This record gives sequence, C-alpha cells and structure tokens, in this order.
Amino acid sequence: MQILPYNGAQLVDLCSALLLLTCFAIVAQRRLSSCVDLFALQSAFLVVTAALVAYLTGNQHLYIAAALTAVIKVIIIPLVLKKVIDRLNVKRELVMYVNVPTGLLICGGLVMLAFFIAQPIIPFGFLLTRDSLAIALGIVLIGFFTMIARQKAVTQLVGFLVLENGLFLAATAATYGMPLIVELGVFFDVLIATLIAGIYTNRLQDAFDNVDTNRLTVLKE
Repeated sequence: MQILPYNGAQLVDLCSALLLLTCFAIVAQRRLSSCVDLFALQSAFLVVTAALVAYLTGNQHLYIAAALTAVIKVIIIPLVLKKVIDRLNVKRELVMYVNVPTGLLICGGLVMLAFFIAQPIIPFGFLLTRDSLAIALGIVLIGFFTMIARQKAVTQLVGFLVLENGLFLAATAATYGMPLIVELGVFFDVLIATLIAGIYTNRLQDAFDNVDTNRLTVLKE
C-alpha cells in the first residue's frame, strides 16, 4: 500500500519528534555510556527519517546519506566513544554546570524559542517536511546547550554530535537534503572530529587524571 503524502508527512514529523525526545533524555542522563546509547538511538531515528523522505520524494541520494548515518553514527562513533569511556574508567557525570531539572526546563524553553522562530517561515514552505524545521532547530539549540552545560569532554562531544544531527535534519526538512558531495564531506569531518576528540580526551585524562574540561583553565605557559 502506497503511503499518501499527507500520511508520509505525519510519519516524518513523528520521527522528528522522537529525535527531539532523545535530546531531552540525553540532557536528563548522567551516565556517560547511556548518553552514547541515546545518541545512537537518535541517529537510528535520523536514519529512518532520511530513508522515509527518500522514499516519499524519490531523492535517491538520501538513501546513501541514511546508510552512511547508520554506519558512522549508529555503529562506528558509539563504539569509539564506548572505548574512550572504558579507557577513562569514568561512568557518571556527578558535577554539571547546570543541574538536570534546570537543564530540562531550559531545553523546553529552547524548543519553544525554536518554534517561535520557525513559525513565520513554515507557512511559506511547500515541502512535506516543513513542519520538522522547528524541531530540527530545537535539536540544534539543545545540542549547543549540552556542550555548554556539561563538564565531561565525552558528553560535550555527544552534544556536538546531537547538534550535527539537528543540522542534518534541518537540511532534510528545508531542502530534502544537501548535495551528496557535501553530505560525504560532512560525514567524513564528523568521523575525524570524533577520533580527534577521543585522542584529546585520553590526553586530558593522562594530564589531569580527570576529563573535566574546566581543568584546562589551570594551564599556564
């Protein structure tokens, strides 16, 4: 049975909402490994969203982007981060710049801000994914907030990856995806950034016996 465009748009919005819910779950989570697992789950939802948009619109390159997302963000990056966590032997983030209840309230405010910003733009769009644009903007803002609110380098990296997922969703919602060459470059950059961040985190642990990035403030020339 062929999916009607209207029902397809609802499915895309549902997948986008699930991506947003995983953002709140990451903000509420203190265990580093659970944050990585939630990022992998969010990326899996992103794979489904991209594949669904590819099916509904006939943009074949989105299938490639979905496959790359599955391999890099659902499998490779979580494995790298899990190995970094095992190497550091740091299981939980006990101290945060912003505690969990306050962080969730701030994230709720960021989502409302995202819908407020996107609301005047949505009626002018004609794409079936246009309603996901506000959700994508909310994910970007929450990812940026996670990078600021957390002290551990691993969770800051997860925030960066969540932000990148939001940007990918925004590109899919606004234009049905970026050109394939751009998507390949972005995936390569994200993978390299994760590997570099893993090395940096290990070096931070070796130097300070801790992975709190605020320890960098004590460095002197």
